[in-house]
Amino acid sequence: MNNQATDHIPILQTLFVTLLLIFWLAIPAVGSEDSVIAPLANRSLLLDAQRIEETLVVVGERGHILLSEDNGNSWQQVQVPTRATLTGVFFIDRQNGWAVGHDQVILRTQDGGNSWQLVYENAAAESPLLDIYFQTAEHGFAIGAYGQFMESFDAGKSWEERFISEDDFHLNQITPAGERLFIAAESGFAYRSDDGGQNWTPLTPDYMGSFFGIFPLDKDNLLLFGLRGNLFRSEDAGETWQQLETATEASLTSALRLADGRLVIAGLAGTLLISKDNGQSFYLQQDPERKGFSSLIQAADGSLVTVGDFGVTKLLKTDLLKN
Repeated sequence: MNNQATDHIPILQTLFVTLLLIFWLAIPAVGSEDSVIAPLANRSLLLDAQRIEETLVVVGERGHILLSEDNGNSWQQVQVPTRATLTGVFFIDRQNGWAVGHDQVILRTQDGGNSWQLVYENAAAESPLLDIYFQTAEHGFAIGAYGQFMESFDAGKSWEERFISEDDFHLNQITPAGERLFIAAESGFAYRSDDGGQNWTPLTPDYMGSFFGIFPLDKDNLLLFGLRGNLFRSEDAGETWQQLETATEASLTSALRLADGRLVIAGLAGTLLISKDNGQSFYLQQDPERKGFSSLIQAADGSLVTVGDFGVTKLLKTDLLKN
């Protein structure tokens, strides 16, 4: 690592701690109020993104949800019935989607994100939800801080609280991989379910820090990544792990397979780890502005759309990802 990159580390860690506070600390309960249409919403803190066919959806602070129908060139904010920070979004098809956030807010849309309904809220719990996933249009899971695990069997109209561990580790991301489900958690833990989410097996790579994401590759191969540039690969569904070299101490937050087959893992400090060999190895490229990426998606025109503390932007006409 060069001296310039090393000099940035204390600043980056401060930024990371700030993001964690935004993710995990309770904020005043404002979930029952409608979001405010803001001219600069696309420059506010945005935390998650998903592409549904030609539509891009991003979510973030103050209940901001923005849609783009032109590959991320322009964005339209939609009004939603909360001002709570939204941390995750998931669509199971073109019309049906959900978003989660602080105050344990859960929103639902049935028209492709143009309108949203508040289906669950529990501000008294003082723990945010961080991710959501539906196996079918009716059966889904929401996870979050302090071991929060919730399950719905009616498309999100009602939720049952469960706990998958005796510990209260933050559950950061839930991801399907074939017939299995995986959860990235903190304190060196991840979890795997082989029966549709009813039972969970703890997975323990040789690292005691937080993991922010799991990315399935093929068969039993998957990647697990998180704090301080730590990246692990498993070829046996998480039973054993190999640590991969990343050449960065920036925290890793999001992974994506591009249309050409390459893998990209994004993180803080403009970090982009790129693999041409299905996750066997990665090389580092960095955004020159050192943006703190929280999520990324590929638009239909092939460009990368990224979200983070800078809002939402396209990585277009740069040297990134050209090799």
